[in-house]
Amino acid sequence: MSELIMPKMGESIMEATILKWLKKEGDTVQVDEAILEIATDKVDSEVPSPFEGTITQILYKEGDVVEVGKPIAIISSEGETVVTPSPAVKEEPVAKEETVTRQPPRPEPVQTSAPAPQSGDANRFYSPLVMNIARQEGISMAELENIPGTGKDNRVTKSDILDYVRNRGNVQQEAPAPAKTESAPVRQEKPAVTESTSSTTSVVSGNVEIVEMDRMRKLIADHMVMSKRTSPHVTSFVEVDMTNVVNWRNKVKKQFQELEGQKITFTPLFVEAVVKAIKEFPGINISVDGYNILYKKDINIGMAAALPSGNLIVPVIKNADRLNLVGLTATVNDLANRARNNKLSPDEIQGGTFTLTNVGSFGSIMGTPVINQPQVAILATGSIKKRPVVLETEQGDVIAIRHMMYMSMSYDHRVVDGMMGGTFLNRVAQLLEDFNPDRDVW
Repeated sequence: MSELIMPKMGESIMEATILKWLKKEGDTVQVDEAILEIATDKVDSEVPSPFEGTITQILYKEGDVVEVGKPIAIISSEGETVVTPSPAVKEEPVAKEETVTRQPPRPEPVQTSAPAPQSGDANRFYSPLVMNIARQEGISMAELENIPGTGKDNRVTKSDILDYVRNRGNVQQEAPAPAKTESAPVRQEKPAVTESTSSTTSVVSGNVEIVEMDRMRKLIADHMVMSKRTSPHVTSFVEVDMTNVVNWRNKVKKQFQELEGQKITFTPLFVEAVVKAIKEFPGINISVDGYNILYKKDINIGMAAALPSGNLIVPVIKNADRLNLVGLTATVNDLANRARNNKLSPDEIQGGTFTLTNVGSFGSIMGTPVINQPQVAILATGSIKKRPVVLETEQGDVIAIRHMMYMSMSYDHRVVDGMMGGTFLNRVAQLLEDFNPDRDVW
């Protein structure tokens, strides 16, 4: 009998949600065969079986949040008896439930003086994500301990703390009033429910279909709101003559595919220019922690990728400054393909220090992207269009047809001023315009 353990899906990930069991009790599984789908704050993944055998017991149901390292299923090999381990495992949770139900009577005398729903347990676990949001919002540890948790063992989840932040003003106004311990928790929760209900019903009118966001879209929505609330966004724009880059790519793309077995897109060329500019302007490759500026020595470029579901994910090219153009192309194509097929690991979508998004791939000529926290800048490239442009030559000004592109960058005005942001953006544009059309790929 072997235990299937909830795997560690990333450095900062301490728990995962079971989305769907692909196998049921009694099913046989092979080694590396997918058993279930799980979701973290970063990405959805399939969990393969490390053993061959029969699933004799599933310990958690779909929707449960399970800590990393805990057993989630029992797999028995062919020679083992299925009947024996099953009751033993079943009795363990029951025994635990009994001990849990016996514990509340002990603190009953204290409930009259301190409200139990506050769950002010100093030993309660808080994930790094929750602690980071609390630090950014100025929530003290004492205040954090009083936030009701909906997670396992009353743990505060990301949704709990974000809901608390949204309704913090209402809660603080009502906090002094309830002197009675019985009414305090009720008064805190009612405004939040009433507020969301009233806002929903007021919008619904006419021929409307209501569709709840999926889990990933909820995470994106929370992340975007948090970014806008955290960073004062400023966006600068520049126009880039991409003629040299376009002509060079058209010249080498057929040979490149024959020799490397893959297409070369504009994305690795953009990444290459951004990396060169970051080396000249390390103040862009930073993050903010309170009043401290963290200069990142590694250059990890995130590349926003659209998923078939319509959601967005940002895989990260780690140590992009150490890759040549062929290496960048291979990495970009690999990450993009696996992103579309939901095959990315959590480590591959975290640790980014700067993000690039190509809004031109959807036909947009420019965009004002939202910063991917905790980074301080994000660059957007628009669609490349042929336009008549005035060129300065030795013989005088002439009008020529050029491949032109708008490029924009949003940056955190707390630490990146207009001079730094504008100069960096112009440097990226200059590197693209000065691209050598006779350059050798290899």
